Amino acid sequence: MPRPRKCRRVCRLPENQGFTPVCPGADSSPVVLSVDEYESIRLIDREGFSQAQCGEYMKIARTTVQQIYTTARKKLADALAEGRPLRIEGGDYQLCDGSADHCGRSFCCKRRCHREISSENETSTMR
Repeated sequence: MPRPRKCRRVCRLPENQGFTPVCPGADSSPVVLSVDEYESIRLIDREGFSQAQCGEYMKIARTTVQQIYTTARKKLADALAEGRPLRIEGGDYQLCDGSADHCGRSFCCKRRCHREISSENETSTMR
């Protein structure tokens, strides 16, 4: 009997749930990138995390991160090379609530968004 899949921690859902090519190819069936695959791309390629740091953040093993990341990059390459639409949806994930140890750092979107909203409220009440 296989082990049950663990939920991966994700900071927040992506702002854009999909992308469409300018000139769609003959095969317009979308490539589906799961939310946890998106998060691995965001953390490793955008935030500069190592796979080990990404695994610690997402609460999964480094080897699992490596598998997720490899699959995500393959899907991105397919969408780009074949001119297919990309959708971001589904997967085994749990949204961050902003209370974990790492949430005070600059890469936590939940805390960063919370701070931006607080700053805007303070500015608007000062006027």
